[in-house]
Amino acid sequence: MKILVTGATGFLGSHLVRELCAEAAGAGEIRAMAQSAPAWLRALGVEIVEGSVTSPADCARAVQGVGRIYHLAGMVSRVPADGHKMYAVHVEGTRILGEAACAAGVGRMVLCSTSGTIAVSRRPDEMPDETSPTPTDICTRWPYYASKMYQEEAARRVCADAVELVIVNPSLLLGPGDDRLSSTRDVLSFLARDIALTPPGGLNFVDVRDVAAVLPVAMERGVPGARYLVGGYNWTFSEFFGRLERLTKVAAPRLASRGKLPLWAARAQAAVYRHWGRKPPIEPASVEMAEYFWYFESTKAARELRFQPRAAAETLFDTVAYLRTHFMGESKATSALVR
Repeated sequence: MKILVTGATGFLGSHLVRELCAEAAGAGEIRAMAQSAPAWLRALGVEIVEGSVTSPADCARAVQGVGRIYHLAGMVSRVPADGHKMYAVHVEGTRILGEAACAAGVGRMVLCSTSGTIAVSRRPDEMPDETSPTPTDICTRWPYYASKMYQEEAARRVCADAVELVIVNPSLLLGPGDDRLSSTRDVLSFLARDIALTPPGGLNFVDVRDVAAVLPVAMERGVPGARYLVGGYNWTFSEFFGRLERLTKVAAPRLASRGKLPLWAARAQAAVYRHWGRKPPIEPASVEMAEYFWYFESTKAARELRFQPRAAAETLFDTVAYLRTHFMGESKATSALVR
């Protein structure tokens, strides 16, 4: 039976489709669902279903003859006004796809969510794991994480005993190939010197290629009903910017963020930019999120899925090289990098 990948043209989806095509099964068993099919996807030779997970008719068509689903379709935005769009894709889209999967007799689904539905804290010494309760008071501050939290609930409810569900929760995805800047925009902002202050919080990041490689393992070995945190490195933003500075020779911000003044300044700046019809260089939500710590360890994924992240230096090197080549017009991007 065929394997369906939703969100096949996204940052993670594009890497997953290539990963699946490289396996012994070949491209003939892969069905990619996307709103439009770029040339690179057609060149892989996979079956393509153009449509949206928010359409019952499109989902019913996409799941016919499918035994397994990788559900990656999503929308990433830090703009509060996009909340209803993210809810439609993440929550309603998951419910519609799940209902279609149940009706078609699909056996198993891997849902890719985010570590932010579990691993976010006000303190750096907290290290949540898969058994930790959802920090609802924090997640609901931002529409993206709220919609992903409700997406997981919708998936569990609709799949129930009909479809085996495994949830994978990766952290911030970095690496090459993010042509929509869904995950790597903050690195581009650093390169463009748009970040004036170093936030007080910390992040976890992981290479998109490592997540694409572990998803098929989760499909084969993941325990039905379980979730798996998948991440790489826990760094303060000071350490993260310091590593980027050494790699790129772009100076990191010398001033540390303190109190609520940076958030108020970001909101004022965003209001001015939007008044003139321009996109602000830094979204206020990004400033607020960077006050928190998004730390965790991938102990369960390492034990049950054999997950092992590659070296952080390789991920950062390839991320910066891709951004400089594709967004900053530097054809010899790697020549300016120091490993």
